[in-house]
Amino acid sequence: MSAIVRTVTELEALYGQPVAAATVKEVARITPHYRTYIEASPFVSLATSGPEGLDCSPRGDRPGFVRVHDEKTLMLPDRRGNNRIDSLRNIVRDPRVALLFLIPGVGNTLRVNGRAEISVDPVLLDSFAVGDKPPRSVTVITVDAVYFQCARALVRSELWNPARHRDPKELPSAGQILAALSDDKVGGESYDREWPERAAKTLW
Repeated sequence: MSAIVRTVTELEALYGQPVAAATVKEVARITPHYRTYIEASPFVSLATSGPEGLDCSPRGDRPGFVRVHDEKTLMLPDRRGNNRIDSLRNIVRDPRVALLFLIPGVGNTLRVNGRAEISVDPVLLDSFAVGDKPPRSVTVITVDAVYFQCARALVRSELWNPARHRDPKELPSAGQILAALSDDKVGGESYDREWPERAAKTLW
């Protein structure tokens, strides 16, 4: 075998076959147990694919913000953001999506693979309104596969351990990054100073 693995046969020779627990957990519907995970989650990463490449976008809201419409359908409201709409641009051209749900304090994560479309139905949008602010669109996902991932990655990373959390001041701020990339035309100290108030007014 060369130093670069190039075939599935080489991969399987290297890793062997998965144990039963790694395969029986995958189903093509949202079971009652998996529904509990989705409804408890305040955060999901949404992965999409398009002609320009891949995108993985963080989505967060109050726990249960991803609605389980039925055992084959999820609904994800698109809250206010930066209007890049990378994920949505991808979905209208390639409907394949993957989601990874996280729940603070919980080691297991939940993965969903499926196909998505973007709805702007007024009644549906209003059903996701926070106060008087509905989302601009709702991503409707037809589920193809659902399964949980065991806690090893989160245990190794100690993601939920407060003692391992970093002080944001140890890292470059958004304003500093923007200023460096724009020759000080965008960002800077004023951006960082004003962001909390601006974000509070535009969360939904």
